[in-house]
Amino acid sequence: MNTNPWVSGKVASQLLGITEEKLDLFREIGYLKAGTHWRTSPDKSSIPWKPIVVYHLNWCKEEIEYWLSHNAPLNDVAA
Repeated sequence: MNTNPWVSGKVASQLLGITEEKLDLFREIGYLKAGTHWRTSPDKSSIPWKPIVVYHLNWCKEEIEYWLSHNAPLNDVAA
């Protein structure tokens, strides 16, 4: 049984029921905090040019559910 809570963006988006783009948007807006909800992968081959982002599934789920239940203004802040 894998107990690692850190998963790729693809896996996180599938398990959270949102698109990878929306997951990235939550991160870019600041709803998901660096070091808590997401971090870059320890895979040294992808750093520094293309770091791979991994997400803490449980903490992201709590935060995303909170923002969605409070009608977070996602479309208004998208660049």
